[in-house]
Amino acid sequence: MLLPVIMAGGTGSRLWPMSRELHPKQFLRLHSLHSMLQETLKRLDGVEVSEPVVICNEDHRFMVAEQLRQIDMLSHNIILEPVGRNTAPAIALAALNAIAQGHDPIMLVLAADHIIKDVATFHNAIEAAMPYAAGQSLVTFGIVPSGPETGYGYIQRGENSGENAVACSVKRFVEKPDLATAQAYVDSGDYFWNSGMFMFRAKRYLEELEAFRPDILEACRRSLADTECDKNFINVNFDAFSSCPDESVDYAVMEKTHDAVMIPLDAGWSDVGSWSALWEVSQKDEAGNALTGDTFLHNTHDCYINTDEKLVAAVGVDNLVIVNTKDAVLVVDKSRVQDVKKVVEHLKKHKRSEYRRHREVYRPWGICDLLVDEKRFNVNRITVNPGEAFSLQMHHHRTEHWVVLAGTARVTTGDKTFLLTENQSTFIPIGVIHRLENPGNIPLELIEVQAGSYLGDDDIIRIKDHYGRC
Repeated sequence: MLLPVIMAGGTGSRLWPMSRELHPKQFLRLHSLHSMLQETLKRLDGVEVSEPVVICNEDHRFMVAEQLRQIDMLSHNIILEPVGRNTAPAIALAALNAIAQGHDPIMLVLAADHIIKDVATFHNAIEAAMPYAAGQSLVTFGIVPSGPETGYGYIQRGENSGENAVACSVKRFVEKPDLATAQAYVDSGDYFWNSGMFMFRAKRYLEELEAFRPDILEACRRSLADTECDKNFINVNFDAFSSCPDESVDYAVMEKTHDAVMIPLDAGWSDVGSWSALWEVSQKDEAGNALTGDTFLHNTHDCYINTDEKLVAAVGVDNLVIVNTKDAVLVVDKSRVQDVKKVVEHLKKHKRSEYRRHREVYRPWGICDLLVDEKRFNVNRITVNPGEAFSLQMHHHRTEHWVVLAGTARVTTGDKTFLLTENQSTFIPIGVIHRLENPGNIPLELIEVQAGSYLGDDDIIRIKDHYGRC
């Protein structure tokens, strides 16, 4: 049985303002009703697989847990990277963790931020790869190129792996080319886009990693030697993993091994690396516009428009990307979307929050939407999921007012505990120990008004916490 290993790290900025450092594209709903992470997992429906393992940045842990819970795939299966160290170490963590549980699974390594339109063809490719991965081979999936793309690495095919074989040997991996070189690759018919998807046995991958990069393997072993586990997460030792070299699986293993084979894949694959790429794979109207949200268009063609809450009206414009979020608006010509990174660089340089976080932030207990952000007061719309709770906490510098909009709140202040229902409110003075819980079966919605001389998160003094944050 296959073990899906989903690589959900990364903090890409090419899809800003929707993609942020704390909420990158793999957790966004860009192409369907589900996030890209959820789509990656649901794409495996119909394939016999075990419970997946998701590897993600520690900053994204609660978002990943919530998205897995939403599709009934949360089962102590999230490996947390304390720092990013690229794909070779991440895959090693998954392989070592599986072997520590007494298994040597065939691992299907997938990125969480890809689109594959033809799922049936994708399943056929997985089936074709299985016999090779079950043996000694390390399988990669090469995308049949649709054009001279300069944003991808390429794989040059070698000889077929036998008469009537689907797979072929890998002659070499090549870096992202310039346009003329990419065109020559496509014209030759011997080159495929490097998809970053792989299949191999856990022990076989570790054998090759030990042969070519024993320093990476040793660092990963030390990282898992004394792990702390809780209900949903496998925590990796910070110091040991921080010492691990930063290297991709391509550089560390696939370019060096003599046992790499490639399965060609022509299934409508995209890594959605820019707004123009997302426009290309999106459903369009008769004028070539891809639209999400509340829009009005007149004499407008070939645009990508995505709006959150507000109406966007476009009149007499062509070939634009217009993206509206709760706290930022992007307007860019579709031919210049690679320059979006300059916006992010500017925001980072000037220490603005919009590069890092959305106005709406996921917490382990639910969602906090910052409606008003002023120097001495904030107004938040809070959603607490059923059965979840704030930490038992207090503040030195701020008071809080809670007004229940829907659901039932159990409130602890000092030595008192009481219930609040719709249209009821309470006040939390400075220095009082308190907690908010949702004892009901529906989400608890409330407005929180914070007021005081300092409103930073580091004024939350946690005393007890369900989520290990004390």
